[in-house]
Amino acid sequence: MEEINDIINKISPFYKKKKGPSIEYNLGYDSPTETLEPVYFWILDFMNKSFDKVEKIVDNFASSPGSGHFSDLQGKASHMQQEASRVLGTVNSILKGIINLIYDLKEFKIRLSHYEAANSKDKETREAGLLALKQIWIDKVDIQRGVGSINALTSGNLQFVTLRDAFMTVNSVEEVDKLDLNDRVKRILKPRVQEFLEWKKRSEQELKKRYELEKIYLKSQVDALKLNARWAKPYLRAAERLTSNEELLSKPDLVSVFNTILLELCLMGIGEFSVKDAVFEKEPTKKLPKEFLKMKNLRKYYQVVFVDLNFRGIPSRLGQNYVFGGKVNVRFRAYALNEDEILLLKEELSDNDLEYGLKLVEGMTDQSLLQIKADIEEILNEKSEEEKEKSVDILDAFFSILSPKKEKKDEKDKQKEKIEKLKKKGIPKDNYAEEYIRNLTEADSKNTCLSIYETYKKTHGMVSFPYFEGFFGKAPRSAAEKFFGLNQPIR
Repeated sequence: MEEINDIINKISPFYKKKKGPSIEYNLGYDSPTETLEPVYFWILDFMNKSFDKVEKIVDNFASSPGSGHFSDLQGKASHMQQEASRVLGTVNSILKGIINLIYDLKEFKIRLSHYEAANSKDKETREAGLLALKQIWIDKVDIQRGVGSINALTSGNLQFVTLRDAFMTVNSVEEVDKLDLNDRVKRILKPRVQEFLEWKKRSEQELKKRYELEKIYLKSQVDALKLNARWAKPYLRAAERLTSNEELLSKPDLVSVFNTILLELCLMGIGEFSVKDAVFEKEPTKKLPKEFLKMKNLRKYYQVVFVDLNFRGIPSRLGQNYVFGGKVNVRFRAYALNEDEILLLKEELSDNDLEYGLKLVEGMTDQSLLQIKADIEEILNEKSEEEKEKSVDILDAFFSILSPKKEKKDEKDKQKEKIEKLKKKGIPKDNYAEEYIRNLTEADSKNTCLSIYETYKKTHGMVSFPYFEGFFGKAPRSAAEKFFGLNQPIR
């Protein structure tokens, strides 16, 4: 994965000049007899209290191939893969059935459209619908009579050449008597017209029943597909996360026959800077002028602290699980980023190997459903106007586990457009007011980072300063202030 610091230097005009974080601290802890989990969870709990949001953005591991830990993990990964394959086999079978149902229902819909046209009040539409149904009856029903069918009688040796045209013309038994035809043709035509009208009535009823039954079955199959897809996801995710990191496997710390494990973890703490609190701040070096409350279109700024933990441990079995003693190197880095930079940072991180495996997992279960969602919606959402007002779209319930709601999807689309725009044009530089805000945000970020670092050391009896003074940002000087030699604190 690309170094986080390199990504920030690439996307942020502010840190492009700095070539590094606002401040950085390193901590080493080596204890083969003590477990390493408390180090991680102490820092995580402290960050949860210090920030609005804490995210885990890296979680990689690699075990020595000759260790017992490697064997146990591989066994678990294989079990997850087998379970996932079994569930995905069921998903595949259901999906094939859904596709066949969709095409059957589309055929039924076409057939029903002829009945709707035949019952239309418009004369031309009604005539077109009846002609279509007569053609279907001749080709599918009457053809079973063999040499006695209308087609056979019309083209055969009996030379009833007017029979087919007469059948296509009349729409009732009474109309047969009005035709200028001989009695032989009329005697054949009357029962055929009567049979067609009866077939039209009954076949429409049966077709509508079957159409509704298959729609209900399609709903149940979509529900079953959604359920099985949800069952498959945990196995797929677990199998992906139990896969060793290729980069860690090539490190010299990992020897094939040693009992060793390497872990990489990275936590990101994000805290929003409050302009309102800064305006009412009593400390002059932290205060902002009241005019900042009236300013619009100012971007939000956040103090961001990254904590990287690199473990080199010795797995020891404790019951059914393992504990890890060894060495951990912890790096604390502080940044002050605006909302555009954080948005682009997360996008850049998602493009790396960090989430690549999970994207493949999502694609296996979600994309197959989303591709046929339009067809399913078209079939299942056929309701009258009254029903549409009273009921909720059934697809919202079926796909709620797989895709966000429409409003959220719109927000996501806007976010994607914003990301593409930032990628093309780059992130705009801070204006004069934003420079003040970033400077104070950077000071808060430095203080928070130092607080985590020093508090951990003091809590665990390590050598540290008896006290420390915070880092306070200074307001940037304007061109006029530089020209006149003015350098006054913010009031």
